[in-house]
Amino acid sequence: MGTMDNNFSLCVFAGSNAGRNPKHLEAAVGLGRAMAGRGIGLVYGGAHCGLMGALADAVIQGGGRVVGVMPRALVAREKAHRGLAELIVTEDMHSRKARMVQLSDGFLALPGGFGTLDELFEVLTWAQLGIHAKPVGLLNSDGFWDGLLAFLRQVEGDGFLHGEGLRGLPCEADAERLLDRLQGR
Repeated sequence: MGTMDNNFSLCVFAGSNAGRNPKHLEAAVGLGRAMAGRGIGLVYGGAHCGLMGALADAVIQGGGRVVGVMPRALVAREKAHRGLAELIVTEDMHSRKARMVQLSDGFLALPGGFGTLDELFEVLTWAQLGIHAKPVGLLNSDGFWDGLLAFLRQVEGDGFLHGEGLRGLPCEADAERLLDRLQGR
């Protein structure tokens, strides 16, 4: 395993359900174990279910620190994980995303739906605009991101992405290798 880096926190965007492919759940658990083994703190959406919950549970079981950030409306629906080191409750989704960005040193996306994509594209947009200079990566569980990457290559080829473009978006199937890249190793 890597060296401990107790000052590094990674914000992970992931589905609030597990999806149909069990490899995505395995990837979430593997990522959580790898993060805990490196002493990387987790900042995430705060849910107890789906890939989010599996990831948080794996980090907690590995002795890692987990901070959830969740809008009040979702806490009220009893989706909040009760075993977190800290649960930050926000007024809405916009303040949730801003708080997650503030608390994190980098970002990683696991498989997910519209919410995951929204969070991913917001941090990518903010990086492109120079609002933050934190690394962003994709954990490509069972080729989940392949279709999106093909589309983004088209967007880049058509001249709609500038600067780092896709070179600044590491995509790896192996959690340890992706963590190395996000930590600049």
